[in-house]
Amino acid sequence: MTQHLTVVDHPLVQHKLTLMRDKGTSTAGFRRLLREISQLLAYEVTRELPLTTQNIETPLQEMEAPVLAGKKLALISILRAGNGLLDGVLELIPSARVGFVGLYRDEETLEPVQYYFKVPESLEDRLVIAVDPMLATGNSSVAAIDLLKNAGATNIRFLCLLAAPEGVARMKEAHPDVPIVTAAVDKQLNEKGYIVPGLGDAGDRMFGTQ
Repeated sequence: MTQHLTVVDHPLVQHKLTLMRDKGTSTAGFRRLLREISQLLAYEVTRELPLTTQNIETPLQEMEAPVLAGKKLALISILRAGNGLLDGVLELIPSARVGFVGLYRDEETLEPVQYYFKVPESLEDRLVIAVDPMLATGNSSVAAIDLLKNAGATNIRFLCLLAAPEGVARMKEAHPDVPIVTAAVDKQLNEKGYIVPGLGDAGDRMFGTQ
């Protein structure tokens, strides 16, 4: 991927995102929609995976058929809300290795605080896809990418459901080599650092803790 920001404007993605924005959507409905939309977004973020071939036999003849090349890719969930995207992407790529970065946002400073980090080995040999539904201030996302690079990752992509212009700019400044794939870039952040119009707190809506 060469461009820094890709907005997936597929009609199914946009339709499901609208349902997720609606405050009347239930926790179960939100969770289901997040899993569905994550699979659609996964098609875009994995579009340029390297391929090789292997010899197989169809019911009619032998052929050289395309298969994914190299080490299994790594999916990194930025806890806790990242798990909602992770589940859907894993259904599409069940062989992927999985890691977790635990960060929470200090509500006073809006800065990220790390509490957990566990990732697969050999990140330098893998495509690493970090997932988090919201790219708001960008502080947590930048901190997560910092940790992944420190762990050896060199080929990283960031997958989110919604982004704010401030978060996109922050990521581009800190990590211009990390492409972002999202379903929408909203208007702005409010004074509390939430994306507007947004969809509220993705973690709370996913887990019913609002």
